[in-house]
Amino acid sequence: MAVSLDGPRLEPRTEKARQLVVLLHGYGADGNDLIELGRAWQPILPDAAFVAPHAPEPCAGAPMGRQWFALDLRDMGERWRGVNRAAPALEAFLAAELTRRRLPGSALALVGFSQGTMMAFHVGLRRAEAPAAIVGYSGLFAMPEGPNAAEQALAEIRSRPPVLLVHGAQDDLIPAQALFVSANALAAAGVPVEWHLSAEIGHGIDPEGLRQGGEFLVRALA
Repeated sequence: MAVSLDGPRLEPRTEKARQLVVLLHGYGADGNDLIELGRAWQPILPDAAFVAPHAPEPCAGAPMGRQWFALDLRDMGERWRGVNRAAPALEAFLAAELTRRRLPGSALALVGFSQGTMMAFHVGLRRAEAPAAIVGYSGLFAMPEGPNAAEQALAEIRSRPPVLLVHGAQDDLIPAQALFVSANALAAAGVPVEWHLSAEIGHGIDPEGLRQGGEFLVRALA
């Protein structure tokens, strides 16, 4: 049975939500961290409801935070196994939130940071009804290991929403090369991809990346 997720929410500034933006935090954080993106974007997305679910597991590396899956980087396949294990809980959460808001899947946008980006891609690209957009900060498109790894991951893609990748050029946790590897893999599968590299930024989001993410969502959700 999938774990039930919950987290902080922001109501739309207008009378009724016409879009749902789900914000997926990174390793060692929680929903309270990423809901701040919603506060920044509310003025340009007044019809959107925002929600930032807490990941299902307590984080061993950050006792006050949460994790979508354990991450020790000793096993190259852990990301693939992790996103697959965490996916059912996130899928159930998205379905419940859309039902509660009486919105179609096409009104959904997913925004992830780091490990949350991995979850956004894994779940968002496998939905029967394509989300309006996926924005991935400082993350990557998780794929299995092996000679046919990319083919296996890409064969599971069911929807092709527009994607924006944003990464810090100085990121020492997930190197900026991950942006180009992910962009090439997604483009090869027919997913429309845009990207932005923040020159002086490490593993984080700068004002320009925040602006580009917000404007991308405005265009996609229009």
